[in-house]
Amino acid sequence: MKLQISFDMSSLENALAIAKDVEPYCDQFEIGSLMLYAHGAAAINSFRSSFPSKTIVADAKIIDRGAEAVELMAQAGADWVTIMGGTSRNVIQTAARAAQQYKVKLMIDLIDTAAHGQVAMESQALGVHAIVLHKPHDESDTTTFLDQWDLVKGNSKLPLFISASITRSTIQHILALKPDGIIISGAITLSNNPAQEAEYFYNLCNNHAA
Repeated sequence: MKLQISFDMSSLENALAIAKDVEPYCDQFEIGSLMLYAHGAAAINSFRSSFPSKTIVADAKIIDRGAEAVELMAQAGADWVTIMGGTSRNVIQTAARAAQQYKVKLMIDLIDTAAHGQVAMESQALGVHAIVLHKPHDESDTTTFLDQWDLVKGNSKLPLFISASITRSTIQHILALKPDGIIISGAITLSNNPAQEAEYFYNLCNNHAA
């Protein structure tokens, strides 16, 4: 089970400092949407330069101009790029063709769709490589959205990630579902000891088979 740490903050300097501390305890770094809003593709380039061997996910949340957006993220050094499940199938297919061309992978985010099962079922045929079941940051209920888990899992053989404001108090519930990966942000990046928290979650992930 992979641990993906999301740097969803506006300070690139702070993010890079935290990333250096937690690098041994995660599989993938995510450049969050706030980071992309603040610094654009330069944030990806900075992470790629600082961590040349780390898998980097650009949380671009593509809804349009799929080919151009994937090209920008890929040229900056991303390995994965996110696209929204609620956008049109044409946008997803266009982005997927660009991902193939630029040798990056596409992760579809279900945060903006009510048709979780349908999107999950279609994703592989559309050229997507992984799915993330995602709780909006501004929603207070941490686990209700996981009611969609069985529907998504039952309709796709793609790797499934969960992003859910995961904390020490909710992690066991998430791990019991056996996703292929989990995405954690503030529980690590906003803690007093990010490396300690990252090691805690990383060890849990490695002790649970996906």
